[in-house]
Amino acid sequence: MTEMFTRPMGTAVFLNAGDPPFEVLDDVADVLDDRGVDVLELGVPFPDSISDGPVIRRSADRALAAGTDLAQALAFVAGAHDRHRHLKIVLLADWAHTVRPRSLTSVIGAVAESGAAGFLLHGAPPRVRPEFYDHAHAAGLPIVTTCYAGSPPAVVAEAADHASAYVYLVAHYGRSGSGPSPDPEAIRPQLASLRAHTEAPIAVGFGIRTGADVANMAAVGADAAVIGSAMVGRAEAAHLAGRDVATEIAAFVDELDIGHASLRAGPAYTIACTTTTPTPDPVNHATATIEGDQK
Repeated sequence: MTEMFTRPMGTAVFLNAGDPPFEVLDDVADVLDDRGVDVLELGVPFPDSISDGPVIRRSADRALAAGTDLAQALAFVAGAHDRHRHLKIVLLADWAHTVRPRSLTSVIGAVAESGAAGFLLHGAPPRVRPEFYDHAHAAGLPIVTTCYAGSPPAVVAEAADHASAYVYLVAHYGRSGSGPSPDPEAIRPQLASLRAHTEAPIAVGFGIRTGADVANMAAVGADAAVIGSAMVGRAEAAHLAGRDVATEIAAFVDELDIGHASLRAGPAYTIACTTTTPTPDPVNHATATIEGDQK
């Protein structure tokens, strides 16, 4: 199985397939690979996501208006699979918009055949999850699962038990791009809880915007940080200003200083592992197989 994160502190970024356009996205992926980003979480765009804020919603709308669909996203993954030395692509697809109108088994087979390094199934209802786990395992397709910081123990255990690519730990509730930077003191207990149940890497996202955010997650023991809305926003700003999107993304990755964040990985905080009362988990509000939003 592919090792998802090869540094002490890894990085993943989210972008929608088709936004920027695929010919630009090719250049962006090359930039990410050159700068040591581990994972591109590539979303198959879908409308009206209840878990996303305006930045990612606008991106999905632009991609859909351009006609982007699952077939185009898979073709991009297949074309990029052998071109990059370091970057892996994880595909994100929505259950209701993308998967249910086809069939779960056919989509899993197509994603595996494309060479994707993992699959994140958004919005899967509980009755679908066991079948998803079984078919993905049979196809040799690594799974990204999610849970919130503060999720009930059963949710944490399910995410831990079925993650074969990595666990996406959502730092806080709310729409993507809407919340504050993750609080290291709130994240560390959840990391410890997950580590008791899984050997899969744990990536923390939601509110990661700066190099300091990445370094803070490294300091409390996360295996990776996920940058979503901030990355999509930089690409959007470059496009609207007529600047080169790949150059803008390169500058943003340089600002994140991921190499130095990796060197700083390790315990830099002394934090009491307190338990907080979680907000009720949303219904069918999953970024993957459990719950949450990955961006």
